[in-house]
Amino acid sequence: MASRETLLKILDLARWAPSGDNTQPWRFEIVADDHIAIHGNDTREWCLYDFNGHASHMAHGALLETLRIAATGEGLAASWQLRPGSPDKSPVFDVKLAPAPGIAPDPLLPFIESRTVQRRPMRTTPLTAVQRSALAAAPGAGYSVQFFESGAERRQVAGLLWRNAYLRLTCPEAYPVHKEIIEWRTRFSKDRIPEQAVGVDGATARLMEWVMASWGRVQFFNKYLGGTIAPRVQLDYIPAIACAAHVLVKADVPAQGVEAHVRGGIALQRVWLTAASVGLHLQPEMTPLIFRWYARAGLSFSAVPEIQQGAAALADEFERIGGFGHDQGLTFFCRVGVSDPPKSRSLRKSVEELMLPGR
Repeated sequence: MASRETLLKILDLARWAPSGDNTQPWRFEIVADDHIAIHGNDTREWCLYDFNGHASHMAHGALLETLRIAATGEGLAASWQLRPGSPDKSPVFDVKLAPAPGIAPDPLLPFIESRTVQRRPMRTTPLTAVQRSALAAAPGAGYSVQFFESGAERRQVAGLLWRNAYLRLTCPEAYPVHKEIIEWRTRFSKDRIPEQAVGVDGATARLMEWVMASWGRVQFFNKYLGGTIAPRVQLDYIPAIACAAHVLVKADVPAQGVEAHVRGGIALQRVWLTAASVGLHLQPEMTPLIFRWYARAGLSFSAVPEIQQGAAALADEFERIGGFGHDQGLTFFCRVGVSDPPKSRSLRKSVEELMLPGR
């Protein structure tokens, strides 16, 4: 039905889907000329930000939506289903492709590869009516979008992120993740975050590289030298003010199970690609959602009691700022704005590296 060359071309675009810290938790298998299998995995065993695998499952959803969009460029319609019996920690998604005469390339297709993260300050130019309307419609049925646009609202979010960042940077269980995800002294990285894309100045980067070499150094700097201040100012507070708006995607029904979080990832990717299509850059701000997931589930992620208590307090603060209750499902949180394109970004592993051996 479709040549292997066509399927590889589709996968070459699909691989640009976003994933937490560029982990790319998937492998590809070409099963037949109309069938691709996505073999997923998650990072919950070593990454505290992958609460119950939710972040990885959302990345799988972003991949599946990107694949669907890419297929339209080849005149194909793609549909997927979760393979029955596949474990939550390693779900398999069977994607079937069929000719669709007259199908038009998806309008988001041109933005798949150029979509990226902007971690540095953006312009505070307000969203236009067209941009706001496009973002509001992007997630599709089952979701709603809340905007935090005014100066006062952005300052509230900045305070929330400032306090979330303190937990993030002082949590011993997060240290192994932070140590491994940055590829230092680089502009591009195919499987991590390159230093120049992190969003700090060169002097702060050098200090961070040295300090993060050991948890003992991190503790000393945090305790005696205000070690969290510079990164929180540059990575959290200033960017939270310097943007057009913060955007919160809310689920009509709280997500339960792999498929629900996959659909959340589809909504996430549609928001991100839509932002790119209307001239906006975007940065995810998922830590408040992740800490809230732990707090509302009553699950511990740190042996430090103050961090657990802080996460619960920040979940309350987030709900107060947003005006929603404990039972509100939250899918995606980000900031958007106009800016020059980032000069540094994460790349991706090649299709060959992402194929299952022998497939």
